[in-house]
Amino acid sequence: MNSTQQSFRQLGRTGLQVLPIGYGAWGVGKSMWGKTDDAESLKSLLKALELGCNFFDTAYVYGDGHSERMIAKAFEEYGSRAFVATKAPPKNFSWPSRGLLKDSFPADWLIFCTERSLRNLKTDCLEIQQLHVWQDSWLQEPEWDKTLKAVQVLKKHGKIKFFGVSVNTRDPKSALEIVRSGVVDTVQVVFNLFEQEPLEALFPLCREKNVGVIARVPLDEGGLSGTLSENSKFEEDDFRSNYFAGGLLKETVRRAKLLEDYLVKDHKLALSLPEAALKFCLSFPEVSVVIPGMRKIKHVQSNIALAHSKPFEKPVLEKLRSHAWKRNL
Repeated sequence: MNSTQQSFRQLGRTGLQVLPIGYGAWGVGKSMWGKTDDAESLKSLLKALELGCNFFDTAYVYGDGHSERMIAKAFEEYGSRAFVATKAPPKNFSWPSRGLLKDSFPADWLIFCTERSLRNLKTDCLEIQQLHVWQDSWLQEPEWDKTLKAVQVLKKHGKIKFFGVSVNTRDPKSALEIVRSGVVDTVQVVFNLFEQEPLEALFPLCREKNVGVIARVPLDEGGLSGTLSENSKFEEDDFRSNYFAGGLLKETVRRAKLLEDYLVKDHKLALSLPEAALKFCLSFPEVSVVIPGMRKIKHVQSNIALAHSKPFEKPVLEKLRSHAWKRNL
């Protein structure tokens, strides 16, 4: 038995047993994160597999399939596969979701995207196919029956095992109805020390419906990494130059320091801010897996070690609620 077996969590009703620290593979896609070294990325993917990570989250839009292909290469070199959740991009390439379902996820587009990801990942079946954006109003459109039929056909033909949606950033309430409908096996949502809104309605509903929760952006795109300062600069093609634009970088650094002082320096509840940030996400049983980006081996090692960590106690979690931050990005 793998030594990490005792730390596994079940991904909702899928029954998949996953290490609670997964691999977020946006950064290895060579898109929107500045300069990326494929050799270094491959080493980090292989190290994750070696340390027992068995859940990798990717998407076609991460480098037009580059991230998917990097994962396939890592599986080939390692000699065995792990669970993969990928995402079909909206046909109109609109983030967040916009317009009608027929413009974003018509049935034929979802099938096309799934076949393309299967080729990139060099596999016959995806563990999880997700829609990369979502809005509940689509459930009321005539196109939804066709799209849902495509999902059912993909499952029937063994192309995908499970189906989920990636919730629009900072809008966890936008997926309540699809979770309530019972058609999704998983939801992926932004959840971290700043973004705590999923606790209010989405998490309780996912618990009720036994829908697996994939928590993304646990380190706030670097805001909770402990490495930023008011003088941090980002490369021109790094999306964080916009994410932290204006006064947001200064305010992020200020708020991160308050968290670091409380959790790390004053109460010794974690060794570092990123450790505290990941422990926070894992303190909620609704979260099946957290998917930090980790292109460097040292980050893989430190992050995956937290799969065995104890959750924060209830009084600490209640205190941390006061650090939630509703931003207008």
